[in-house]
Amino acid sequence: MLLLGKRIKELRTKHSMTQQQLGNAINVTKVSICCYENGTRTPTLDTLIDLANVFRVDLSYLLGSDVYVVADQDNEYGMSMAKEEIDLIKELKNHPDLYQQLINDPKRTLDLIEKKLR
Repeated sequence: MLLLGKRIKELRTKHSMTQQQLGNAINVTKVSICCYENGTRTPTLDTLIDLANVFRVDLSYLLGSDVYVVADQDNEYGMSMAKEEIDLIKELKNHPDLYQQLINDPKRTLDLIEKKLR
């Protein structure tokens, strides 16, 4: 659900809609739209469906899974990932030492990064 708010806001602005207009279109308040965009409230399933219909997008796009990725050597296994997640992995690959550390011990490496950020 991390990308949901970002996607709602991007789609709303792409369609030149205000929060009030979007709220009216799906029968929720402007405050609800603001909360969805900020990630402080999660829309109901019915509201998600209404959002997808208004923006003419697939629910999986709203939820952040819009690219189907297949492993290089394995066409039988795949998963949906957000473009932002793929961009993150590509950027990590530009830092080979950090990338290798994440591959070898993801939890420990992320704990170290988190400590550094505090």
